[in-house]
Amino acid sequence: MQTVIGESQALNTALDHISNLAGIDRSILVSGERGTGKEIAANRLHFLSSRWQGPFIKLNCASLPENLLDSELFGYEPGAFTGARRSHKGRFERAEGGTLFLDELGTMPLALQEKLLRVIEYGELERIGGSQTVKVDVRIVAATNADLPAMAAKGEFRWDLLDRLTFDVVNMPPLRARDGDTALLAEHFAVRFAAESGWHHFPGFSPSARNELYSYQWPGNVRELRNVIERSLHRQGEDGEQIADLVINPWPNEQTEISESPLPETPSTNALYSELPSDLRKALEQQEASWLAQALDQTANNQKQAAALLGLSYDQIRGLMRKHGLRSRSLRS
Repeated sequence: MQTVIGESQALNTALDHISNLAGIDRSILVSGERGTGKEIAANRLHFLSSRWQGPFIKLNCASLPENLLDSELFGYEPGAFTGARRSHKGRFERAEGGTLFLDELGTMPLALQEKLLRVIEYGELERIGGSQTVKVDVRIVAATNADLPAMAAKGEFRWDLLDRLTFDVVNMPPLRARDGDTALLAEHFAVRFAAESGWHHFPGFSPSARNELYSYQWPGNVRELRNVIERSLHRQGEDGEQIADLVINPWPNEQTEISESPLPETPSTNALYSELPSDLRKALEQQEASWLAQALDQTANNQKQAAALLGLSYDQIRGLMRKHGLRSRSLRS
């Protein structure tokens, strides 16, 4: 069973709800925003139930077109379609005696919703291209981030299927509603990533990084938090210092708009000739090293802040420091 990290009241309420429903052999719907841990909830519903020794089979309904989703759910017989050379058991048959987890349920086409309803009501199905009825004993746990009642009101989802799937509904809370859990999860992801990367230890988060942890709303929830933490550690690298800032947005900054201020006066031809360097490449390297040193001095040798001043990425400034023989703050100290 997958580990759940957190101590907030909102999370504990959801986990208690799951524990109370696990022993009731009925279909359950898990709702919540993306990244809130709906699959983890389904996993706990299975392994806390009497079916825990049976299979836990998963299928994302949004990952396949309708015809493939049909064959993956219900199976097919030889000759059912081009390429069907032998019998194929669908996910229902493979989940016999266990639990079938249907993620992104709101994307399931209406025609398949009708077939799913029949399996739930009668516990039987027919493979595509077959005529023999196959009995199945499967508990269904479905998950969605869509408003299924609103979809049903528009005719986009079957009311009768919604009724059969919702013996009860478990709502997984968003990360912004889980007071205190953000820091616990961030520490967990950071320590694990540092260990996987071969670091000697994880030095922790700076006060500014912790402020970002608490102030950001995390629309992608736990999944987004994990990516941000791992990205931030990778960008900074193991230099013995606390993580200074979180790299929440991995996309490069937009280019600065061209200034509309008047152009400076054009210097005379003689002045231009007098300013030309005798060795252009050497002069450019010297200027690059000078600007790099100035940026590091202005930021007290904080590489991340210096990179921001120069419009560079963290990896780029590290490369320039190696090129010009400049050392980091940790090496200087």
